[in-house]
Amino acid sequence: MKRLLILEDGTCYEGEGFGAPNSATGELVFTTGMSGYQEMMTDPSFKGQILLFTYPTIGNYGINRDDFESMSPACSAVVVRDVARVASNWRSQATLDEFLKRKGVPGISGIDTRALTKKIREKGAMKASIIDVVSDINHAYDQLRATVLPSTQVQAVSTTKPYSIPGTGANVVIIDFGMKQSILRELIKRDCHITVVSYDTTADEILSYQPDGVMLSNGPGNPKDLPLALKTILKLQGVVPIFGICLGHQLLSLANGADTYKMRFGHRGGNHAVREIASDSVYFTSQNHGYAVSLDSLDTTELMLTHVDINDGSVEGVKHKHHPAFSVQFHPDAAPGPHDAVSIFDEFIELMENWGNKHA
Repeated sequence: MKRLLILEDGTCYEGEGFGAPNSATGELVFTTGMSGYQEMMTDPSFKGQILLFTYPTIGNYGINRDDFESMSPACSAVVVRDVARVASNWRSQATLDEFLKRKGVPGISGIDTRALTKKIREKGAMKASIIDVVSDINHAYDQLRATVLPSTQVQAVSTTKPYSIPGTGANVVIIDFGMKQSILRELIKRDCHITVVSYDTTADEILSYQPDGVMLSNGPGNPKDLPLALKTILKLQGVVPIFGICLGHQLLSLANGADTYKMRFGHRGGNHAVREIASDSVYFTSQNHGYAVSLDSLDTTELMLTHVDINDGSVEGVKHKHHPAFSVQFHPDAAPGPHDAVSIFDEFIELMENWGNKHA
Protein backbone atom coordinates (compact mmCIF):
# COMPACT_ATOMS: atom_id res chain seq x y z
CA MET A 1 0.00 0.00 0.00
CA LYS A 2 1.51 3.30 -1.11
CA ARG A 3 1.75 5.96 1.59
CA LEU A 4 3.30 9.41 1.88
CA LEU A 5 5.64 11.00 4.40
CA ILE A 6 5.23 14.78 4.22
CA LEU A 7 7.33 17.37 6.05
CA GLU A 8 6.36 20.87 7.07
CA ASP A 9 9.02 22.33 4.78
CA GLY A 10 7.06 21.02 1.77
CA THR A 11 9.06 17.84 1.16
CA CYS A 12 7.19 14.66 0.21
CA TYR A 13 8.50 11.08 0.24
CA GLU A 14 6.56 8.14 -1.20
CA GLY A 15 6.92 4.71 0.34
CA GLU A 16 5.16 1.48 1.30
CA GLY A 17 2.96 1.41 4.37
CA PHE A 18 3.28 -1.24 7.06
CA GLY A 19 2.01 -1.54 10.59
CA ALA A 20 -1.32 0.15 11.32
CA PRO A 21 -3.10 1.81 8.36
CA ASN A 22 -3.95 5.04 10.21
CA SER A 23 -2.29 8.42 9.71
CA ALA A 24 0.04 10.05 12.25
CA THR A 25 1.63 13.42 12.90
CA GLY A 26 4.56 14.28 15.14
CA GLU A 27 8.06 15.70 15.36
CA LEU A 28 10.34 13.78 12.98
CA VAL A 29 13.60 12.76 14.69
CA PHE A 30 16.31 10.24 13.82
CA THR A 31 18.20 7.67 15.85
CA THR A 32 21.63 6.29 14.97
CA GLY A 33 21.19 3.05 16.92
CA MET A 34 22.15 -0.04 14.94
CA SER A 35 20.03 -2.37 17.07
CA GLY A 36 17.47 -2.11 19.84
CA TYR A 37 14.54 -0.88 17.75
CA GLN A 38 12.07 -2.47 20.18
CA GLU A 39 13.53 -0.60 23.15
CA MET A 40 13.60 2.66 21.21
CA MET A 41 10.02 2.41 19.99
CA THR A 42 8.80 1.74 23.55
CA ASP A 43 10.99 4.38 25.23
CA PRO A 44 8.52 6.95 26.67
CA SER A 45 10.98 9.72 25.75
CA PHE A 46 9.83 9.28 22.12
CA LYS A 47 6.25 10.17 23.00
CA GLY A 48 4.65 12.14 20.17
CA GLN A 49 7.59 11.75 17.78
CA ILE A 50 7.96 10.04 14.41
CA LEU A 51 11.00 7.81 14.74
CA LEU A 52 13.37 7.63 11.77
CA PHE A 53 15.89 4.77 11.87
CA THR A 54 19.21 5.44 10.13
CA TYR A 55 20.15 1.75 10.16
CA PRO A 56 18.85 0.37 6.82
CA THR A 57 17.00 -2.83 7.83
CA ILE A 58 14.70 -2.81 10.84
CA GLY A 59 12.67 -5.72 12.24
CA ASN A 60 15.02 -8.59 11.36
CA TYR A 61 14.94 -10.16 14.84
CA GLY A 62 11.29 -9.46 15.54
CA ILE A 63 9.63 -8.43 18.80
CA ASN A 64 10.10 -10.32 22.07
CA ARG A 65 8.67 -10.12 25.58
CA ASP A 66 11.92 -9.10 27.31
CA ASP A 67 13.01 -5.86 25.64
CA PHE A 68 10.09 -3.52 26.27
CA GLU A 69 10.85 -0.19 27.95
CA SER A 70 7.11 0.43 28.39
CA MET A 71 4.03 -1.62 27.57
CA SER A 72 3.32 -0.01 24.19
CA PRO A 73 5.17 2.04 21.58
CA ALA A 74 5.54 5.66 22.65
CA CYS A 75 6.42 6.99 19.21
CA SER A 76 3.67 8.14 16.86
CA ALA A 77 5.05 6.36 13.79
CA VAL A 78 8.12 4.62 12.35
CA VAL A 79 10.15 5.44 9.22
CA VAL A 80 12.62 2.89 7.77
CA ARG A 81 14.55 2.12 4.60
CA ASP A 82 13.68 -1.58 4.61
CA VAL A 83 11.35 -3.46 6.96
CA ALA A 84 12.04 -7.15 7.54
CA ARG A 85 8.88 -9.08 6.75
CA VAL A 86 10.30 -12.26 8.35
CA ALA A 87 11.84 -12.26 11.83
CA SER A 88 14.67 -14.64 12.68
CA ASN A 89 15.48 -14.98 16.38
CA TRP A 90 14.76 -17.66 18.97
CA ARG A 91 13.12 -15.09 21.26
CA SER A 92 10.88 -13.56 18.59
CA GLN A 93 7.14 -13.66 19.28
CA ALA A 94 5.90 -11.35 16.51
CA THR A 95 7.16 -9.47 13.48
CA LEU A 96 7.57 -5.71 13.62
CA ASP A 97 4.66 -5.34 11.20
CA GLU A 98 2.38 -7.50 13.39
CA PHE A 99 3.37 -5.63 16.53
CA LEU A 100 2.72 -2.19 15.07
CA LYS A 101 -0.61 -3.29 13.64
CA ARG A 102 -1.65 -4.59 17.05
CA LYS A 103 -0.61 -1.37 18.77
CA GLY A 104 -2.11 1.01 16.19
CA VAL A 105 1.20 2.57 15.11
CA PRO A 106 1.78 3.25 11.39
CA GLY A 107 5.06 2.71 9.59
CA ILE A 108 6.46 3.60 6.18
CA SER A 109 9.32 1.84 4.37
CA GLY A 110 11.19 2.43 1.13
CA ILE A 111 12.27 5.89 2.25
CA ASP A 112 15.73 7.27 1.44
CA THR A 113 16.62 7.54 5.12
CA ARG A 114 20.13 8.85 4.41
CA ALA A 115 18.77 11.85 2.51
CA LEU A 116 16.08 12.40 5.11
CA THR A 117 18.59 12.30 7.96
CA LYS A 118 20.80 14.82 6.17
CA LYS A 119 17.79 17.12 5.82
CA ILE A 120 17.06 16.94 9.56
CA ARG A 121 20.71 17.57 10.40
CA GLU A 122 20.70 20.67 8.19
CA LYS A 123 17.25 22.09 8.96
CA GLY A 124 16.52 20.55 12.35
CA ALA A 125 13.76 18.30 13.63
CA MET A 126 10.41 19.30 12.15
CA LYS A 127 6.76 18.34 12.04
CA ALA A 128 5.82 15.52 9.70
CA SER A 129 2.86 13.28 8.86
CA ILE A 130 2.38 9.80 7.43
CA ILE A 131 -0.75 9.82 5.27
CA ASP A 132 -2.43 7.98 2.43
CA VAL A 133 -1.87 9.13 -1.14
CA VAL A 134 -4.28 12.04 -1.61
CA SER A 135 -5.48 14.10 -4.54
CA ASP A 136 -5.12 17.42 -2.71
CA ILE A 137 -1.62 17.34 -1.24
CA ASN A 138 -1.69 21.09 -0.55
CA HIS A 139 -4.55 20.60 1.90
CA ALA A 140 -2.52 17.93 3.68
CA TYR A 141 0.40 20.37 4.02
CA ASP A 142 -1.92 23.07 5.36
CA GLN A 143 -3.22 20.66 8.00
CA LEU A 144 0.32 19.66 8.99
CA ARG A 145 1.54 23.23 9.31
CA ALA A 146 -1.54 24.18 11.34
CA THR A 147 -1.01 21.32 13.78
CA VAL A 148 0.21 22.39 17.23
CA LEU A 149 2.18 19.58 18.83
CA PRO A 150 1.16 18.95 22.45
CA SER A 151 3.30 19.98 25.42
CA THR A 152 1.76 17.40 27.76
CA GLN A 153 3.83 14.37 26.82
CA VAL A 154 5.02 13.73 30.39
CA GLN A 155 1.45 13.70 31.69
CA ALA A 156 0.60 11.10 29.03
CA VAL A 157 3.38 8.65 29.96
CA SER A 158 3.83 9.09 33.73
CA THR A 159 2.25 6.61 36.14
CA THR A 160 -1.04 7.81 37.60
CA LYS A 161 -0.70 5.95 40.90
CA PRO A 162 2.32 5.15 43.09
CA TYR A 163 3.55 1.55 43.18
CA SER A 164 6.37 -0.30 44.90
CA ILE A 165 8.89 -2.99 44.01
CA PRO A 166 10.12 -4.59 47.24
CA GLY A 167 13.82 -4.85 47.99
CA THR A 168 16.14 -5.14 50.97
CA GLY A 169 18.58 -2.35 50.07
CA ALA A 170 18.33 1.40 49.75
CA ASN A 171 14.84 2.91 49.74
CA VAL A 172 14.59 4.83 46.44
CA VAL A 173 11.69 6.96 45.23
CA ILE A 174 11.58 7.48 41.46
CA ILE A 175 9.67 10.45 40.10
CA ASP A 176 8.29 9.09 36.85
CA PHE A 177 8.53 11.63 34.04
CA GLY A 178 8.46 8.81 31.45
CA MET A 179 10.69 6.20 33.04
CA LYS A 180 12.33 3.39 31.10
CA GLN A 181 12.06 -0.09 32.60
CA SER A 182 15.83 -0.48 32.31
CA ILE A 183 16.23 2.06 35.13
CA LEU A 184 14.15 -0.18 37.36
CA ARG A 185 16.19 -3.20 36.33
CA GLU A 186 19.47 -1.54 37.35
CA LEU A 187 18.10 -0.54 40.77
CA ILE A 188 16.60 -4.00 41.30
CA LYS A 189 20.04 -5.53 40.57
CA ARG A 190 21.30 -3.45 43.48
CA ASP A 191 18.54 -4.73 45.82
CA CYS A 192 16.85 -1.34 46.12
CA HIS A 193 13.35 -1.00 47.53
CA ILE A 194 11.68 1.14 44.88
CA THR A 195 8.61 3.35 44.98
CA VAL A 196 7.55 4.94 41.69
CA VAL A 197 5.43 8.08 41.90
CA SER A 198 3.75 10.40 39.41
CA TYR A 199 5.48 13.42 37.88
CA ASP A 200 3.34 15.82 39.93
CA THR A 201 3.86 14.22 43.35
CA THR A 202 4.69 16.78 46.04
CA ALA A 203 7.93 16.85 47.99
CA ASP A 204 6.05 16.23 51.24
CA GLU A 205 4.47 13.06 49.87
CA ILE A 206 7.82 11.85 48.53
CA LEU A 207 9.47 12.45 51.90
CA SER A 208 6.64 10.55 53.61
CA TYR A 209 8.07 7.39 52.03
CA GLN A 210 11.29 8.08 54.01
CA PRO A 211 13.55 7.62 50.99
CA ASP A 212 17.30 7.15 51.16
CA GLY A 213 17.42 8.81 47.75
CA VAL A 214 15.25 10.22 44.98
CA MET A 215 15.69 9.55 41.27
CA LEU A 216 14.46 11.94 38.58
CA SER A 217 13.70 9.77 35.55
CA ASN A 218 14.01 10.36 31.85
CA GLY A 219 11.00 11.52 29.86
CA PRO A 220 9.77 13.35 26.77
CA GLY A 221 9.35 16.98 25.84
CA ASN A 222 10.55 20.37 26.98
CA PRO A 223 11.70 20.51 30.62
CA LYS A 224 10.36 24.07 30.89
CA ASP A 225 6.84 22.65 30.59
CA LEU A 226 7.19 21.23 34.14
CA PRO A 227 7.52 24.23 36.49
CA LEU A 228 5.98 22.39 39.47
CA ALA A 229 8.70 19.73 39.24
CA LEU A 230 11.35 22.41 39.79
CA LYS A 231 9.74 23.45 43.08
CA THR A 232 9.60 19.83 44.19
CA ILE A 233 13.27 19.29 43.40
CA LEU A 234 14.30 22.38 45.38
CA LYS A 235 12.36 21.17 48.42
CA LEU A 236 14.03 17.75 48.21
CA GLN A 237 17.53 19.06 47.54
CA GLY A 238 19.73 19.02 50.60
CA VAL A 239 17.24 16.81 52.45
CA VAL A 240 17.86 13.62 50.50
CA PRO A 241 20.33 12.55 47.76
CA ILE A 242 19.08 13.14 44.18
CA PHE A 243 20.10 11.47 40.93
CA GLY A 244 18.70 12.67 37.58
CA ILE A 245 18.80 11.00 34.16
CA CYS A 246 18.08 12.75 30.82
CA LEU A 247 14.95 14.89 31.42
CA GLY A 248 15.70 14.52 35.14
CA HIS A 249 19.13 16.02 34.48
CA GLN A 250 17.58 19.00 32.72
CA LEU A 251 15.05 19.52 35.52
CA LEU A 252 17.72 19.40 38.23
CA SER A 253 19.72 21.99 36.28
CA LEU A 254 16.71 24.29 35.76
CA ALA A 255 15.78 24.03 39.43
CA ASN A 256 19.25 25.31 40.33
CA GLY A 257 19.12 28.32 38.02
CA ALA A 258 20.67 26.94 34.81
CA ASP A 259 18.98 27.28 31.43
CA THR A 260 18.04 24.75 28.74
CA TYR A 261 17.62 25.06 24.98
CA LYS A 262 16.20 23.03 22.11
CA MET A 263 18.89 21.34 20.04
CA ARG A 264 18.72 21.36 16.26
CA PHE A 265 18.32 17.60 15.94
CA GLY A 266 19.23 16.21 19.35
CA HIS A 267 21.17 13.13 20.39
CA ARG A 268 19.49 9.76 19.81
CA GLY A 269 21.33 6.46 19.57
CA GLY A 270 23.83 4.25 21.35
CA ASN A 271 27.13 5.61 20.08
CA HIS A 272 27.58 9.05 21.69
CA ALA A 273 31.03 9.65 23.17
CA VAL A 274 31.10 11.44 26.54
CA ARG A 275 34.13 12.54 28.58
CA GLU A 276 34.09 12.46 32.37
CA ILE A 277 36.09 15.52 33.38
CA ALA A 278 37.41 14.30 36.75
CA SER A 279 38.98 11.09 35.42
CA ASP A 280 39.39 12.11 31.77
CA SER A 281 37.70 8.81 30.91
CA VAL A 282 35.61 8.47 27.76
CA TYR A 283 32.33 6.55 27.70
CA PHE A 284 30.25 5.52 24.76
CA THR A 285 26.69 6.17 25.84
CA SER A 286 23.05 5.69 24.96
CA GLN A 287 21.16 8.96 24.51
CA ASN A 288 17.69 10.20 23.60
CA HIS A 289 17.06 13.91 24.02
CA GLY A 290 16.17 16.99 22.01
CA TYR A 291 16.92 19.54 24.74
CA ALA A 292 20.16 20.27 26.57
CA VAL A 293 21.51 22.35 29.44
CA SER A 294 23.25 25.58 28.42
CA LEU A 295 26.93 25.41 29.34
CA ASP A 296 27.28 29.17 29.89
CA SER A 297 24.30 29.22 32.26
CA LEU A 298 26.13 26.97 34.74
CA ASP A 299 28.46 29.86 35.64
CA THR A 300 25.79 31.56 37.75
CA THR A 301 24.71 28.39 39.60
CA GLU A 302 26.02 26.12 42.34
CA LEU A 303 26.37 23.33 39.79
CA MET A 304 29.69 22.08 38.43
CA LEU A 305 30.17 20.41 35.05
CA THR A 306 31.09 16.71 35.34
CA HIS A 307 30.59 15.30 31.83
CA VAL A 308 30.81 16.79 28.34
CA ASP A 309 29.87 15.50 24.88
CA ILE A 310 32.98 14.98 22.78
CA ASN A 311 31.32 15.75 19.46
CA ASP A 312 29.54 19.03 20.16
CA GLY A 313 30.75 20.07 23.63
CA SER A 314 27.25 20.02 25.14
CA VAL A 315 26.63 19.44 28.84
CA GLU A 316 26.33 15.74 29.72
CA GLY A 317 26.49 15.83 33.51
CA VAL A 318 26.42 18.15 36.51
CA LYS A 319 26.90 17.90 40.27
CA HIS A 320 25.82 20.27 43.02
CA LYS A 321 28.75 21.86 44.85
CA HIS A 322 27.14 21.65 48.30
CA HIS A 323 24.25 19.17 48.21
CA PRO A 324 24.21 15.42 47.40
CA ALA A 325 22.66 15.89 43.97
CA PHE A 326 23.99 14.98 40.53
CA SER A 327 22.66 14.13 37.09
CA VAL A 328 23.66 12.90 33.65
CA GLN A 329 22.15 13.64 30.25
CA PHE A 330 22.87 10.18 28.85
CA HIS A 331 21.32 6.83 29.87
CA PRO A 332 23.70 4.79 32.06
CA ASP A 333 21.06 2.01 31.99
CA ALA A 334 21.85 1.70 28.27
CA ALA A 335 18.86 -0.12 26.81
CA PRO A 336 19.81 -0.30 24.05
CA GLY A 337 23.44 0.72 24.00
CA PRO A 338 26.88 0.21 25.56
CA HIS A 339 27.24 -0.31 29.30
CA ASP A 340 30.34 1.87 29.73
CA ALA A 341 28.64 4.15 32.28
CA VAL A 342 26.46 1.70 34.21
CA SER A 343 28.67 2.19 37.31
CA ILE A 344 26.97 5.57 37.79
CA PHE A 345 24.16 3.64 39.48
CA ASP A 346 26.76 2.37 41.97
CA GLU A 347 27.80 5.98 42.58
CA PHE A 348 24.18 6.75 43.48
CA ILE A 349 24.10 3.81 45.91
CA GLU A 350 27.35 4.98 47.49
CA LEU A 351 26.03 8.54 47.76
CA MET A 352 22.94 7.32 49.62
CA GLU A 353 25.03 5.17 51.96
CA ASN A 354 27.40 8.00 52.80
CA TRP A 355 24.53 10.44 53.34
CA GLY A 356 22.75 7.93 55.56
CA ASN A 357 25.85 7.30 57.68
CA LYS A 358 26.45 11.03 58.00
CA HIS A 359 22.90 11.68 59.22
CA ALA A 360 22.33 8.51 61.24
